Amino acid sequence: MALKVFNLHCDSGHAFEGWFGSAADFDSQHARGQLTCPLCGSHQVSKALSAPYVATGAVAPKPATQQQAAAMPTPAQMQALFVRMAREIAANTEDVGERFAEEARRIHYKEAEGRGIRGVTSKEEAAALEEEGINVLPLPFADLLKGPLQ
Repeated sequence: MALKVFNLHCDSGHAFEGWFGSAADFDSQHARGQLTCPLCGSHQVSKALSAPYVATGAVAPKPATQQQAAAMPTPAQMQALFVRMAREIAANTEDVGERFAEEARRIHYKEAEGRGIRGVTSKEEAAALEEEGINVLPLPFADLLKGPLQ
């Protein structure tokens, strides 16, 4: 399936790409307020003036250097993105603490309800889970999930 790629920007001036099944998909998502800036979370997103291209699996053209610089987040924006991501993970997963490996196996083998979980495990246990076909994603900001997020 070919995807339409549009250059987008938010009301804060952040430039980024959006990939859609069609121009109508963009219009539909835009009308429902489903588009957000990946840098600041603004819902005020619009198409930038550009020639859209179709992603067919070939190597995408490199964006202009000036456009790359405009899309590069500042350290403060990166920190805000990490906090936002941590909040999303905390809100949509269950903290199972030290029981992570055990609970991940129970879910994988359908002995427990399927759901998103987070917790703590050793590197060795995480490797053992991966060998069993259980995907594990270490979070570099896991400490943010333990306390209140600012």
